[in-house]
Amino acid sequence: MSILVVGGAGYIGSHTAHLLAERGHPVVVYDNLELGHRAAVGSLPFVHGDYGDPLAVGAAIRKHKVDAVMHFGAYASVGDSVADPGKYYECNIGKGLSLLRAMRDNGVGHLVFSSSAATYGEPSILPILEDHPQKTTNPYGETKLMFERILRDYDHAFGLKSVSLRYFNAAGAHPDGLLGEDHTPEQHALPLIIDTGLGRRAKFTIYGMDWDTRDGSCLRDFIHVTDLADAHIRAVEHLRSGGGTDAFNLGNTYGTTIREAIAAAEAVMGVSIPWEAGPRRPGDPGRLTASCEKIKRVLGWEPIYPDIETIIRHAWAWRRDHPHGYAMR
Repeated sequence: MSILVVGGAGYIGSHTAHLLAERGHPVVVYDNLELGHRAAVGSLPFVHGDYGDPLAVGAAIRKHKVDAVMHFGAYASVGDSVADPGKYYECNIGKGLSLLRAMRDNGVGHLVFSSSAATYGEPSILPILEDHPQKTTNPYGETKLMFERILRDYDHAFGLKSVSLRYFNAAGAHPDGLLGEDHTPEQHALPLIIDTGLGRRAKFTIYGMDWDTRDGSCLRDFIHVTDLADAHIRAVEHLRSGGGTDAFNLGNTYGTTIREAIAAAEAVMGVSIPWEAGPRRPGDPGRLTASCEKIKRVLGWEPIYPDIETIIRHAWAWRRDHPHGYAMR
């Protein structure tokens, strides 16, 4: 039986799909390539389709004898969700329901869901535990929280078992330089910091210097994309062995401020990185760090690359060697 990786041509999905294959799991990537890259799929089995089309998803499930789904397909920009919330509800919720329909119609009862720390909003206690109140501050986070609730309802009603993984700040690249982060436009902090260090941007903007943190810049919990991929595999194996519906944080517990991330990138790259202070962005929480004791205890997960310097080093190698991302150099 194989695993259908929805959104498997994207950043985290492609890393997970390749790690699944490396560990001997039959896998098929399903992606409409709106945000993903065909080159990131490589030689893995691939179906070009939209996860909002239950007939196409169902056909892929039957053809490849799928018994579990990993769901990475969604829009994922906080700022964009604030500007255009309808786009996020239509995709992240509407298409997600179509995916669940295709799974139910074809007897697939296991799902690993790409959720987010954005479901917590502005935390009252750090590090954040899974039972921390979920009070979102933007439509993106609201769609993730809503879909988590839908999954719990689908378990109660239909017995569909799921694991929701609440990512903190995914970062880094494949340690061997095979895969990396390629978004258009790029909005994540570390790639933008690195691009500034490579001279591709004039300066990096820090959004808000008046947060309640060590140096006034946002506090974030960066987690290596390979560690995220490993957690997804442990989650699907947990479900296949009889595990129940659950949710887990994915981070490194310790936080890095944006100014500290700039300093770490300067040390790794051996350059000075110019930056400027900008206003806070709507919907941004000031501090996010995860407690990961639950996933360590239940799934036996431990981060392989917990330090920010290694995360930056891998991301830098990818961006240095792929100046145009997955496009032809």
